[in-house]
Amino acid sequence: MTGIRDKVIAITGAGSGIGEATALLLAERGAKVVLAGRREERLAALAERITAAGGQAAYAVTDVRRRQDVADLVALAGERFGRLDVLISNAGYGATALLDDLRVEEWEDLVDINIKGVLYGIAAALPVFRKQGTGHFVHTLSTSGLTITPTMAVYAGTKNAVRTISEGLRQESGGDVRVTTVSPGFVRTDFVDHTADPEVRDRLAVQRDRFAIPPEAIARAIAFAVEQPDEVDVNDIVVRPAAQR
Repeated sequence: MTGIRDKVIAITGAGSGIGEATALLLAERGAKVVLAGRREERLAALAERITAAGGQAAYAVTDVRRRQDVADLVALAGERFGRLDVLISNAGYGATALLDDLRVEEWEDLVDINIKGVLYGIAAALPVFRKQGTGHFVHTLSTSGLTITPTMAVYAGTKNAVRTISEGLRQESGGDVRVTTVSPGFVRTDFVDHTADPEVRDRLAVQRDRFAIPPEAIARAIAFAVEQPDEVDVNDIVVRPAAQR
């Protein structure tokens, strides 16, 4: 717990799923959490739940497609708690379809949220981390980027773009900034609901319901990376159901 207590940790996509589970776990272990998401009612309810349990939380309605929103999130951490130790870029969009379907607007959203949203986080937090002389980026990826399958091409491409960006950031960090990528497998969230093709959506839902793991499993992996001493950088974590190929 000593590696997490009193750290100021901002989390995008905190309104549900992995982000919500991570916020609850880190707050329970003593972190001061700054919650970001697009649904204010969910953020408010989560912040209230954390504070009622004795934790500390702030929140900001944030659309990671807007650079200013992400900059405001990082600024809120400084205004409310005096610093930012960790930025968890967890917000993501999971539309999947065959390329032949030509869902170009979905492709644009995938790029804007999954890639540019992470870059906006780096742009906002990296100067803060450099000034502090310490900081930690955690980026949520996917096992879909490790094993490419039909309908997942664009989604996997965005996750692998962030994998490359993260490795470049790690190499450029000079030892002051830590970078962790976490690749979840099937997790019990609303991910499949973003899939417009009913056949693909139903197939994914069956797989999820059969062997998906709870989001708390991913939260524990993130906590493991965060709690390490500053000189220890946990770079790549893959967490998938034991039954998943």
